[in-house]
Amino acid sequence: MASTYSFDVVSQVDMQEVDNAVNQAIKEINQRYDFKNTKSEIEILKDEIKIVSDDEYKLQTVIEILKGKLVKRGISPKALDLGKIEKASLGTARVSAKIVNGISKEKAKEIASEIKNSKLKVQTQIMENQLRVSAKAKDDLQEVIAMLKEKDFNIPLQFTNYR
Repeated sequence: MASTYSFDVVSQVDMQEVDNAVNQAIKEINQRYDFKNTKSEIEILKDEIKIVSDDEYKLQTVIEILKGKLVKRGISPKALDLGKIEKASLGTARVSAKIVNGISKEKAKEIASEIKNSKLKVQTQIMENQLRVSAKAKDDLQEVIAMLKEKDFNIPLQFTNYR
């Protein structure tokens, strides 16, 4: 039996599911009556999604449709980091949504300090784009997972490599 137990806190997004959600959203937009003869479109790039529509109201509706499709595919809407809505040519509005994949150093430090403030007997280690939490007791690790699930860090968190 191992003397210490650990798990990793990660923020990963399945890009195939994102692609499927975008395709479903495009299909719904093309079929909806209120989007007939509009310039609404969603384009997926390497690690971001470009959304364009006729005006800000329709743009917000397209974003909500996309978020709904992401949720149905098991992806948290927090995985999208929406930029600022910009005015584009011909009176259209556009926004760029960055896909959050991995935990930034700042977020990892924030999560680690939150774990440290919980006064549980665990150690944290920041590794590239994830955070490893280790302890001598499995119960402490389960308490950390429960505590992190209650908090909102504005990114989707998954817990992997539990051993």
